[in-house]
Amino acid sequence: MKLREILKSPASPLGKKWKFKKRTIGYESDVTALVRAMLEDEAILEDQRWAWERWRNDADALKNR
Repeated sequence: MKLREILKSPASPLGKKWKFKKRTIGYESDVTALVRAMLEDEAILEDQRWAWERWRNDADALKNR
C-alpha cells in the first residue's frame, strides 16, 4: 500500500459501548484497557497500523502545506 493513499477511518455506531476488562496483574487504567480492547477490532488495528507506518516513514505527510 502506498503511504500517500488515504484509508477511510473505521466508524462505530453512535452510542457503542466498548466492553473491556482491566488486567488483574499490576495497575492498568481504564483508558489503557479501553484502547487495548479497541485494538482487538481488525478495522481499528489496521487503521492504527497504517497511521503508524505513515508517521514513521513519511515526515512530509505531517507538515502543513
